[in-house]
Amino acid sequence: MSPTQRPVGTAADRPLLTRIVSASMAGTVVEWYDFFLYATASTIVFDKILLPKMGNEYDGIIAAFLTYAVGFIARPLGGVVFGQIGDRLGRKRTLQITIILIGAATVLMGCLPTYAQIGLWAPTLLVLLRFVQGLALGGEWGGAVLLVAEHAPDKDRAYWASWPQAAVPVGNVLATVVLWIMTTALPSGAFLAWGWRVAFWLSAVVVLVGYVIRTRITEAPIFEAAKAELEAEKAAGYGVLEVLRRYPRGILVGMGLRFAENIMYYLVVTFSIVYLGTGLKMNTGSILGVIAIAHVCHFVAILTVGRLADRVGRKPLYLAGAILTATWGFWAFPAFGTKNTGVILLTIIVGLVFHALMYSGQPAIMAEMFPTRMRYSGVSICYQVTSIVAGSLAPVFATAWLKSTGSWWPTAVYLAIASLITIAAVIALRETKGASLRALDAADAARVGAAGAGIRA
Repeated sequence: MSPTQRPVGTAADRPLLTRIVSASMAGTVVEWYDFFLYATASTIVFDKILLPKMGNEYDGIIAAFLTYAVGFIARPLGGVVFGQIGDRLGRKRTLQITIILIGAATVLMGCLPTYAQIGLWAPTLLVLLRFVQGLALGGEWGGAVLLVAEHAPDKDRAYWASWPQAAVPVGNVLATVVLWIMTTALPSGAFLAWGWRVAFWLSAVVVLVGYVIRTRITEAPIFEAAKAELEAEKAAGYGVLEVLRRYPRGILVGMGLRFAENIMYYLVVTFSIVYLGTGLKMNTGSILGVIAIAHVCHFVAILTVGRLADRVGRKPLYLAGAILTATWGFWAFPAFGTKNTGVILLTIIVGLVFHALMYSGQPAIMAEMFPTRMRYSGVSICYQVTSIVAGSLAPVFATAWLKSTGSWWPTAVYLAIASLITIAAVIALRETKGASLRALDAADAARVGAAGAGIRA
C-alpha cells in the first residue's frame, strides 16, 4: 500500500504526516512573514514615506492601518475564490497559487517609489498590492490547516493541526527580527531610504523554498474519496453557497469563535507597538526585540495547547482563553505604563498565551464542523469574513481612541465586549474531540441522499 493510500493514524504514517506538516508550515511561514511585515511597517515606515503628511503622528498611523485593513477586506474574497478551487481541485494546487501571489506582492512593495517621488500613485499602488496579499492569504489558511487536519489521526488532530497555527508566530518573528536588525544597524535616514525594502525583498527567497516543498506533497485520501463521490453523486454540491445552505449554524459559531481571538491578536502584536512607541515614546528597536521574544513563547504555547485540546477537549480551553482575554486590556495597559522592559515582555507573553488557548484549536474545531466536500469553503468563511469586522479594524479603533481620549480604557472595554461574543459562541459549540471526519462525511452523504430521494419522489 502506498503512503498516499495508507489510512493515517498508524506509526508508519508519521513520516508522511511530518512531511505534510512541513509543507504546510513552510508556506504559511512565508505568507505570515509577508503579512505581518506589512503590519509592522505600517507603524514605523509607511506613514512617513508612502503616504501624504497628516495633521499629527496618530493620523499618519491610522491612515497606514486603513491601507493595512484593505488586506482583511480582500481575505473573504480570497476565501471564497480559493475555497471553491480547493474544494473542487484540491488543497495542493491552491496552496501553490497562494504562495506565489503573496510573495510577488510583497517583493513589489519593496520596490515602490515614495510619495515624494510619484505622489498619490505611491499609496494607490500600496493599496493594490495589499489587496493582492489579502486575496492570497484568504485562500492560504484554509488549505494549509486542512492539508494537515485531513491527514491527521482523529485522536491527535488538534495537535497536528496546531502546527500550521504555530507557523504564524514563526513568520512574525522573522518579520520582526529582520526589521529589528535594520532599525538598530542603520541610521534612521538609511532605514527609511532603503533598509526597510530589504526585508520585503527577502521574501522571494523564502517563497521559492516554500513553493518547492509544496510541489512534493499529496492530497489526503479522504479528500480524494470525497472528490470521487462528488463527481458520481449529482445531488451533492460543494463550495460557498452549499455550505451556507446546509451548515449555517456552523458558520455562525465559527465566526463567533474567531471574533475575540482575532481582535486580541492584533491589539497585542500591532497596537502595542503604537501604544509603546508613539504613546509612551519608547525606543522602536527595544519594542521589536520584546515582540520577537514574545512570539517565540507564542509558538511553544500554541503547540502545547494543541496537545491539551486532544486530551481535555476543545471547549474548556477555548472558554478559558475567551474569559481571560476579557481581562487583558484592564491590566496590560497599566503594565505598559511602567515602561519596564521585563514587565512589558511578560504582559505581551501572557496576552499571547491567552490568545493561544483560542487559536490553537481552531483548525481542528472548524474542520470537524464541515464535511470534506465543502470543508475548505466553510473554514475559510469562518476565518476570513470575521477578520473584516475584527482584526482589521481593531488597531484602527484603538489608535483613534488613543488619539481622541489619550486613554486605553475604550480599547479594554472593546476587547471585553468582543470576548463576550466569543464566550457565547463557545457555549453553543459542540465538543468534537476525537471526532471522525469519515463519520461526518457519511452523515452528510445520508442527508444528501435523503434530499435527493425527496426530490426524485
